[in-house]
Amino acid sequence: MDIGASLKTIRKMKGLSQRELAKRAGVTNSTISMIEKNSVSPSVSSLKKVLSGLPLSLVDFFSMEDTAASEPKVVYRSDELLDIGDGNLDYKLVGKDYPNRAMSVMSEVYPPGSDTGEEMLKHEGEEAAMVINGKLELTVGEEVFILEAGDSYYFNSESPHRFRNPFDTDCRIVSATTPANF
Repeated sequence: MDIGASLKTIRKMKGLSQRELAKRAGVTNSTISMIEKNSVSPSVSSLKKVLSGLPLSLVDFFSMEDTAASEPKVVYRSDELLDIGDGNLDYKLVGKDYPNRAMSVMSEVYPPGSDTGEEMLKHEGEEAAMVINGKLELTVGEEVFILEAGDSYYFNSESPHRFRNPFDTDCRIVSATTPANF
């Protein structure tokens, strides 16, 4: 998916200038321009912030090109998962076309040195996950936790939070968030 072209198309469909979208999202005009020109690859948190000015969720943004199935699927094969990662983080959404989804379930891979960004994430809902392999540093509010394979977390997503992998190997988690508009 061409993130820049998609953002530009949606912005124009909503009748917004780059300046107006930047103002609504709380970012600079140049941020919008650089993303639309694909001069930068935005972090997940940066893209979420920009999309908040539309308003549009990450899931909706990345699934706009895909058509909904006429009957809800039950099984999703690995090659059917919607990749909503940012090039650094690997996020794969389960059930991208499931109608009226109440939660987002994802397979997430954090390579060594990856980070969701210095700006803490914060949104409506709840999050839970289990570490499948590797280790992950989770910050919720002022607390920092190190999770290893088999460990899990569950918290209110309105608490500022951040995910990092300062370790030497990939960390894979399976997560669930509510509401479904990750």
